Amino acid sequence: MKNLLIVSHSPSPNTKALTEAVVAGASNDDIERICIRERPPLQADSGDVLWANAIILGTTENFGYMSGAMKDFFDRIYYPCLEQTQGLPYALLVKAGLDGQGAKSSVERIVTGLRWKQVQPALICKGEFRSDFIPQCQELGMTMAAGLEAGVF
Repeated sequence: MKNLLIVSHSPSPNTKALTEAVVAGASNDDIERICIRERPPLQADSGDVLWANAIILGTTENFGYMSGAMKDFFDRIYYPCLEQTQGLPYALLVKAGLDGQGAKSSVERIVTGLRWKQVQPALICKGEFRSDFIPQCQELGMTMAAGLEAGVF
């Protein structure tokens, strides 16, 4: 078994639906050897990150930056994980009201310092909530879980 951690800030029903879609994709019946742990950023800790073989990060765009909850997560796990999680495969989901680039780049700056490895392009769901965001999030979760199970990363 390999471990996939999903840390996602979901303050609204729409963002919760995106997180649930990521989890559903990662839980696809064709993927059998992956253990999934989903945590909100204020509950996730360094133990969760150290447990993980890969991680999916989900954040809202807040004032052109990642959510405060996601920043708090990084503040708490950075030094305990710095030397032990180098090369950790990650993917990023941003729910953006604007273009999402500020939130994306703020996360990327921190994960660059952690030396994590981006294995999928960031998924930025821009503007008002649309139903086509759901299959995109499912695909993100499924691709991460399948890649981890197959040993691609």
